[in-house]
Amino acid sequence: MSASKISLHRYGTDQLSTIRPTLVGVYAEVYENEIDEDPFFSVDRFEGRLTGHSARPSWEAVVAYDGGEAAGYAYAAALPENTGWWAHMLQALPAVDTAEDGTRTIALFEIMVRAPWRGTGLAQRIHEELLASRSEERVTLLVEQSHPKVRALYQSWGYQHIGDQQPFPDAPIYTTMLRTLR
Repeated sequence: MSASKISLHRYGTDQLSTIRPTLVGVYAEVYENEIDEDPFFSVDRFEGRLTGHSARPSWEAVVAYDGGEAAGYAYAAALPENTGWWAHMLQALPAVDTAEDGTRTIALFEIMVRAPWRGTGLAQRIHEELLASRSEERVTLLVEQSHPKVRALYQSWGYQHIGDQQPFPDAPIYTTMLRTLR
């Protein structure tokens, strides 16, 4: 598949009910193997995380469509002042690096592309579209330690490894990455 005919659409919290089935359906396809192997990756757990993430007023998603078919998406929201995002670091970061005011850092919670569109540059296109109109000064994301190729991809997009965290007791350990936007 080619990424050149792809259209990108931005959605806010007020449109979540419209796109929620698409987000869940793509997740279920992309994480098909993990869903069967680990309860943390179940569709129910994903839906719970999606509900929590999208409850933030700054939540946005960008969905890529090839014709009428969803090819992938990313969603993110600003970290609030009293965020728990940094509390799960395996080694604490300096307070100056974790101080949030609701406008400093955007957390990229999910980015995924369905198999037919992988390797086309679509993930980066979705990513950059999502961040293009954001006002935060930096973006953070988590990547499973068992996915070194994905980590290398994010590094090629300007992210740096700043530590590791385990956001839930039954979650894998994630590499925490950060990229300056402004």
